[in-house]
Amino acid sequence: MISTSARLLRLVSLLSARPTWTCRELAERMAVTDRTVRRDIARLRELGYGIESDPGPWGGYRLGGGTRVPPLVLDDEEALAVAVALRDAALSGVLGSDRAALSALLKLRQVLPPRIADRLGEMDATFVHTPRPGGPQIPPGVLTELAAACRRGERSRLSYRDHAGKATVRDVDPYRLVHTGRRWYFVARDVARDQWRTFRADRVAHVHSTGHAVELVDPPDPALLVSRSIAGVVYPLYVTVRLAHPMDRALRLVPPTIGTHHPDGPDATIVEIGGNDAEQLAAYLLGLGTTLRVLSPDCVREALLRRTRDLSEDNGGGRPR
Repeated sequence: MISTSARLLRLVSLLSARPTWTCRELAERMAVTDRTVRRDIARLRELGYGIESDPGPWGGYRLGGGTRVPPLVLDDEEALAVAVALRDAALSGVLGSDRAALSALLKLRQVLPPRIADRLGEMDATFVHTPRPGGPQIPPGVLTELAAACRRGERSRLSYRDHAGKATVRDVDPYRLVHTGRRWYFVARDVARDQWRTFRADRVAHVHSTGHAVELVDPPDPALLVSRSIAGVVYPLYVTVRLAHPMDRALRLVPPTIGTHHPDGPDATIVEIGGNDAEQLAAYLLGLGTTLRVLSPDCVREALLRRTRDLSEDNGGGRPR
């Protein structure tokens, strides 16, 4: 038998995991009676959790906005500070796992009183985040909007700009957010095309719920779908390089979402990487900061040599001291 405090925390975690639960479902998950669930719901409401319910045998419980921020007993300024810090951690990756920061932020925003949530929204409109190296900037608030869309399980309207820069509006059934280490991807079913698709989060302008609940049938492995989608992109130019590292080290330097790898003996790996032009590929290779040999094409090799010469000259290389 777990303690009441532990059981209440477990109940909050379950309520945060999906839009709605019936009393029977919660009781089965927690291995308690329906009466215990109803009693624990009443306790959480006394603590300030805004738990909403629908009457009748098919009704359910859902986590709404609270009247204060439990159970940490935070005042308004403290709650706002925690929310801002979590959002910054999710956008910057400073903690290494921005998925954990995003999940925590989503749960916190779910129980924030309206006065604090409104202030956080105002800050979303005024804060500017510099993009991560090698990646475009994600508009403020988009990650939490996409995460909330996945959690609600409702059809959403997505304002999106594709790789060619064309603005589109699509109805989608949200499923998951996937982070590859470089970018966030939104996995959803495109309603018009009846296909599972991946959308880059930095290309999403807005996402709005239609209020239409959907049940996803046989959803795909989201991480695998994103990996295949990235690998299937056709670039105008490819470079083949030999890295003086075994396969495991080469995969850490160049993720499988960026290049394709083939071992070249026990201590080297051949990697093929796609890009838009020779200068972009040369800049990427230089940024790896490791010994490598460009096998083909010549235009990338020349661009890499040109960049290294310019870098050497800018730092006094080859000049008399």
